[in-house]
Amino acid sequence: MAYELTATDNIALGDPAATEDRTRVERAARDAGVHDTVAALPQGYRTLLNRQFTPEEEGEEGAGVLLSGGQWQRVALARAFLRRDRDLMILDEPSAGLDPEAEYEVHSQLASLRSGRTSVVISHRLGAVRDADLIVVLADGDVAEEGTHAALLADGGTYARLFTRQATGYRDEAHPAYRDEAQPTYRDEAHPTGAAR
Repeated sequence: MAYELTATDNIALGDPAATEDRTRVERAARDAGVHDTVAALPQGYRTLLNRQFTPEEEGEEGAGVLLSGGQWQRVALARAFLRRDRDLMILDEPSAGLDPEAEYEVHSQLASLRSGRTSVVISHRLGAVRDADLIVVLADGDVAEEGTHAALLADGGTYARLFTRQATGYRDEAHPAYRDEAQPTYRDEAHPTGAAR
């Protein structure tokens, strides 16, 4: 969510007491990779993240700033990093607005943050859930499959089909590194026998 508040308030929203703890807010922003962006804003962490409220005179303190989608994503992640003591963390598409390199960094940070806690990661980007202890595939509101990444690939069902389609978009099939790679098989759910192909 993008809230029409200052950067500090956006990060500390889930724990209002943190608004008075600059070190804690900055640490969360650094962990989410957004500290440099926020620090460079006209009023730093006190900058309003909105342009709807404008100052009367140019340069007057309080001028709002609009962030990009990826920057907002990182502010939201900082909000999660701020609340390190929680037992349950729910992340819905936590890296959807990020480029692949930033996504990798964020998921590495999230892995350390989630260590020892229960976390639910909801994502259509299957690389984001690959290392989960348990992957649950939903189809039409029902659980279609569940298991580890390796088990679901071996089963050759919906997950394997979707994962293979996503992975294919990153491969250059003509490149020598991929010529001899075995292509996984999957069940064709539309085929009456469910035969692998």
